[in-house]
Amino acid sequence: MSQLKVGIVGAGYWGPNLIRNFSACPLTEVVAVCDSSPERLETIGRTFSHLTLVNSIDQLLELPIQAVAVATPVSTHYQIASRCLEAGLHVLVEKPLAATTHDARSLVELAEQRQRVLMVDHTYLFNNAVSRIKELVEYGELGDLYYIDSIRINLGLFQRDVNVVWDLAPHDLSIVDYILGCDARSISAWGCAHADRDIEDVAYVNVDYNEQMLANFHVNWLSPVKIRQMIFAGSRKSLIFNELNTAEPIKVYDRGIELGEGIEDRRRLMVGYRTGDVRSPHIEVGEPLQAVVSHFAECIRDGKTPLSDGRLGLRVVSQLEAATRSIRAQGGRIVLSNGALNHGAAGSRANGSGERNQDQLGRPTGEKRVHALLR
Repeated sequence: MSQLKVGIVGAGYWGPNLIRNFSACPLTEVVAVCDSSPERLETIGRTFSHLTLVNSIDQLLELPIQAVAVATPVSTHYQIASRCLEAGLHVLVEKPLAATTHDARSLVELAEQRQRVLMVDHTYLFNNAVSRIKELVEYGELGDLYYIDSIRINLGLFQRDVNVVWDLAPHDLSIVDYILGCDARSISAWGCAHADRDIEDVAYVNVDYNEQMLANFHVNWLSPVKIRQMIFAGSRKSLIFNELNTAEPIKVYDRGIELGEGIEDRRRLMVGYRTGDVRSPHIEVGEPLQAVVSHFAECIRDGKTPLSDGRLGLRVVSQLEAATRSIRAQGGRIVLSNGALNHGAAGSRANGSGERNQDQLGRPTGEKRVHALLR
């Protein structure tokens, strides 16, 4: 197979990273970049003078390309991705897949109808540390997982069209979905807004996976320090993933509790404490985004389903939507229907009151605007 000819839609924050990685991948060739901003296109043109630069999707679709990578605001993902799928192109979409569960499900169905690859850029799934965590969990190194606790906080970057949950939590939700391989049962979330009263910049999300497995995610744009840490606590061992520790991103702790085996011991809460060694597994160095790009091209070439396919993207969007509904209902728990996220049925209901009249992304409801790229 010759190199896959790719167009990049969006040349803002993430677009240049996609251009660089698609250009470096031996399986792909970047043909064009599409953005509504002349200034951004001019900047791209100075570095990549050989690329065709266009300012609308219509112009992009006239070019000889086979796939697109979409890195535009979340509110535009559905319109742009659906146009490209209908034109017969394979599509890689920056996370999250779409702004609503309905739109995400429509993209999944459209990709299946057109027999095109739809992949979501959940980059952490291609991080070697995350892959190693999945191996350790699957091989039983940690025993039965008790809980997952994540802190993903920093100072900014503030988003205009999504709240902090939609901006940061997709990373954690996709990682846990990938590692556990099971559906979430329910979600409860709390959040508050400071810089913009309509967009939460601090939030806490609690996800229930089964009777003995809970996950907590703290996401925050107001923190004076940057922290990227996840704790996976198991019955045998626990693991800490610290993304900012590039030398030793994973540490496995042989520390925990040992419950008495007899019924009477458990009734009397006879708990023993175990303190053992700490080890840091070796993690191969690699750029996750380069792995994303290569995987996307390989799936198109070989007819494979991507690791972060549209259905995983749909599950994440459904949980994001439910989390924001919970915030609107002052922490009311949202029950996710069993199997709904896999089979495309309606996915959630709220247990709570006080829901505000706003959409799922944290902005007031109103008429949809047509993005400049689609005019």
